[in-house]
Amino acid sequence: MNSRRQFIKNTSIAALGGAMASPLYSFNILKKKPAPEIILGHGDYQYKLNKDWAQISSVRNPILNCHEMVMDSKGRLIMIGDNTDNNIMIFDKSGKLLDYWGTAYPGGHGLTLSKEGEEDFLYLTDSGWFLDKSGKWVHHNGRVSKTTLDGRVVFDIGHPQTVGAYEPGDLFCPTEVAIAPNGDIYVADGYGKDYILHYDAKGQFIRKWGGHKNKDKNYNLMNAHGVTLDLRDPNQPLLCCSSRSENMYKWFTLDGKFVKKLHLTNMFICRAVFDENNLYAGVCWSRPEDGSGHNWKKHTGFVTILEDDKVVSNPGGTAPTYKKGELQASYQLLTQPILHGHDVCVDEDKNLYICQWNAGHTAPLKLERV
Repeated sequence: MNSRRQFIKNTSIAALGGAMASPLYSFNILKKKPAPEIILGHGDYQYKLNKDWAQISSVRNPILNCHEMVMDSKGRLIMIGDNTDNNIMIFDKSGKLLDYWGTAYPGGHGLTLSKEGEEDFLYLTDSGWFLDKSGKWVHHNGRVSKTTLDGRVVFDIGHPQTVGAYEPGDLFCPTEVAIAPNGDIYVADGYGKDYILHYDAKGQFIRKWGGHKNKDKNYNLMNAHGVTLDLRDPNQPLLCCSSRSENMYKWFTLDGKFVKKLHLTNMFICRAVFDENNLYAGVCWSRPEDGSGHNWKKHTGFVTILEDDKVVSNPGGTAPTYKKGELQASYQLLTQPILHGHDVCVDEDKNLYICQWNAGHTAPLKLERV
C-alpha cells in the first residue's frame, strides 16, 4: 500500500512539474479574456451595459417577456412578465432574486406602484393577450388588479361594458395604470379601444376619453400603450399618454383636457417614466435606417432620455440630432445591444434597468451610469 501511495505521489509531482515547465499548454489556456465593456448613450447620460445582472435560473424561474419594472419604498425592484410560473419577480439592486409569485396573469403587461400611507400597493394589468405553446397569440379577458406586494388581490377592475362605458363585443385589453395623488385610477386600454378610463380610488367609473373618432384629433390615441402621472410642475399635475403608433406623447389634465403633445421621430415609445425633470422611455421599435420599413417583430428598439421635452441621449440607439429645432430620426445601433426597449426603471444612483419584449426569454438588462 505504501509503495502505491509513493508511486501516485511521484507521478503527481512529475505531472505538476511538466505543467509548470510548459505554461503555454497548461494553465494559460484556461484563462478567459474579460468581455470588453459596452458603453451606451450620449452626453451626460452614458451607461455600461450589464447583460448578466439578474441572478436567476431559467429552469426554476423562466421568463417569456419582461414588460415593466418599478422600485418600491424599500429599494426592491419589482418586475412583471407574462410567464405564469412567476408573473412577478422581486430583485435587489445586485440582481439577486428575493421573491416571486403570480400565476393568474397570462398577459401580464403593466405594473404601477402606489404608496398609501406607509404601505405600497401594486396595480397589475393583464393585456388580454398571451402566447400559447404553439407560438400563437390568443385573446382572453383583460384585467386590472390592485394587489399587496405579496400578491393578495385587493380588488379588480373588469370590462368597461359592465359600467356602460363600452358596447357589447368591444375588446378591453388594458396595458397600463396611473394613480393620481387623490388615489384616482387611470387605465390605458392600449391594445383595445385606445381609451383612457378614469375611476375613483375604489374602482368606480367616472369618465373616459381618447379613442379614434374625435373632432379634435389631439384627443385621438393610436395604441395608447402607456399612461403616467407627470408631477414635474407641482402646480399642474398631468397625465402623459403614449400614442405609440403616432410616435407621440400627449399630455392631458386629470379630468381629460388636452394640454400638449410631443412627437418623437421614428420612436415607437412605451410609457413615460419620470425621474426629477427627466423623462425615460423604452423604444419598442424604430424604422430601420436602410428604409426596409416598420416591422414590429424585428429587433429595432433602444431607450430614449429627455431633459424636459428635448431628447439628450439614446442608449442602444444613434445620437439624437436636431435641425432648426426639429428632432431628426434616431435608429437602433447596428450591434443591437437592446432589442426591444419596453420599460425603464431608474434607481437612486441613476442606473437604469431595461425590460425587453421579444428578447429571447432574457432577463432585464442593467445600464450602469458612468
